[in-house]
Amino acid sequence: MKFVADFHIHSKYSRATSKATDLENISKWAEIKGVKVISCGDFTHPRWINDIKRLLKPAEPGLFKLDDSETRFILTTEISCIYSKGGKVRKIHTVVFAPSIEIAEKINEELNKIGNLHSDGRPILGLDVKELLRIVLEISPDCMMMPAHCLTPWFGLFGSKSGFDSIEECFEELSPHIYAVETGLSADPEMIWRIPDGRKVALLSNSDAHSPEKIGREANVFDTELSYFAIIDAIKTRDPKKFLETIEFFPEEGKYYFDGHMDCKIYLSPEESKEYSELCPVCGRTLTVGVLNRVQKLADKEEGFVPEGAIPFRKIIPLKEVISEVFEVGATSKKVDKEYHKMIQELGSEFYILLDAPIKKIKEVSGDRMAEAIQLMREGKINIRPGYDGEFGKISIFSKEEKRDIIRQKKLL
Repeated sequence: MKFVADFHIHSKYSRATSKATDLENISKWAEIKGVKVISCGDFTHPRWINDIKRLLKPAEPGLFKLDDSETRFILTTEISCIYSKGGKVRKIHTVVFAPSIEIAEKINEELNKIGNLHSDGRPILGLDVKELLRIVLEISPDCMMMPAHCLTPWFGLFGSKSGFDSIEECFEELSPHIYAVETGLSADPEMIWRIPDGRKVALLSNSDAHSPEKIGREANVFDTELSYFAIIDAIKTRDPKKFLETIEFFPEEGKYYFDGHMDCKIYLSPEESKEYSELCPVCGRTLTVGVLNRVQKLADKEEGFVPEGAIPFRKIIPLKEVISEVFEVGATSKKVDKEYHKMIQELGSEFYILLDAPIKKIKEVSGDRMAEAIQLMREGKINIRPGYDGEFGKISIFSKEEKRDIIRQKKLL
């Protein structure tokens, strides 16, 4: 069975998340997006695990559902480990997968002895991430743990501010139990393939959604039976007949693609940053070294390298951003929302519209300009001002001249 999965989201109990992020809304928006298997998120939080136990029913092995819903939930949670190692403070985020509610509760029991699980849906533990992996595997070898958004500066396994240079440096003798890393919004597989460790493990892409509407910003496509164990096996084996592809953000749009200093509105390519010794040319403080720069420092392969047997990927712009570009209004405007739901109703899920719907059909429903915008996105013919230091990049599908042409045509009409 072919399906889309998003393994990393947050609940309403995480900081800076929408209060609408409950199980019902997660299920509803997963269906709108075209995501069949969605993370429940935050299973370490006591109130959220109670909601999970109360509302979710067993479906296929290791998967769960709400009554009368086609969406399947998988038990995962993000955990933040902050600790000292090798003379440096490390801040590493990971995503833990559990095959059952009973196993998730056993993990919670152990972690509750180490830190406060009540304070945040993504708990902060003063624990070496290697020891977290040991605890999880001792509870059940069917669990899996992957480093989250592996290249982001502050909390990525390979991050410039608090990460490591390799999986082995971080996990030591437990390294063979790391089967995957998460690309994160500011990186794509093509970037990570250049790093030696990026070719040793599966590369998963997930939304890290903090509201239901952000589900599916990135995702994974499988062709397996619908079960926790079949999904984990496909990840561990990297079988291209079972793990088909990932769906990616354009990494330039991510918040940490370029080096930069948000306070001074400065963003620089790695080459430009090097000219300033990675110091802000305005205030002189240290720049936040972004993902692209970090890749170049760790890489042993040239740009464009594709390893044999690599899982392919496709890039998307969220549909509301595409509509916003076409209508030249904000992505949160009522006009965009109305057109979005019309397209979903008449064409299908967001992933289908962005990736597979016939351009002719899109044109019939939403006009020539929308069809052209989606075609350009599929071809990667877009313009992006890169993101940096926590600031998302800005995407432009049409050039300034093309936008002026649109204005002229509207005036004529």
